Amino acid sequence: MLYSVRGTIIHKTYDTAVIECSGVGYSCRTTLNTLSELDRTGGDAMLFTYLHVREDNIELFGFSSEQELNCFKMLISVSGVGPKVGLAVLSDTTPAKFAMNIASGDYKALTKTKGVGAKVAQRIVLELKDKIAKGQLGVPSFEASPLELTPVTEGSNTSEAVAALVVLGYSQTEAATAVSRLDISLPTEELIRLALKSIAGRM
Repeated sequence: MLYSVRGTIIHKTYDTAVIECSGVGYSCRTTLNTLSELDRTGGDAMLFTYLHVREDNIELFGFSSEQELNCFKMLISVSGVGPKVGLAVLSDTTPAKFAMNIASGDYKALTKTKGVGAKVAQRIVLELKDKIAKGQLGVPSFEASPLELTPVTEGSNTSEAVAALVVLGYSQTEAATAVSRLDISLPTEELIRLALKSIAGRM
């Protein structure tokens, strides 16, 4: 399976970027957020990809970050949610905000996307939140001293932040470690932002 494509941007539309790699042009359907991050035609780009195979069609999707790719794959795993809706949702929000909406159960935020009604939004939150709910009640073992960490408590901003980071593709241990080093009085969105920055700094 294709993991990513890197090459020259030879064409862009409102929902597609064509990346030429070694003489082959890969047409990747994508989000408005990814398109906004890409250089103009003729520039270089690298996209994380997902190959969607159906009986009557094969489509390649590309994203500027692994977090956006992870969110897309989780979205299309929801019953009744296809790639079109997945791209629409991720065109209207960032991966971090999407993950926070799932973790906090805020389905109304998803209804702001055209074509996503209340029932679909509720299904997305219900199915994805259930997938990340297990294992969130306790704190995994950490490498650092427990004195340096703040416990992750069920129903708190920290637990929502950890759940959101898991949606973005990080392990529970990695997410909980990053969040536990932060000020628990901060809003969930700020905890997610700082945790992402912390994790990126250790890579």
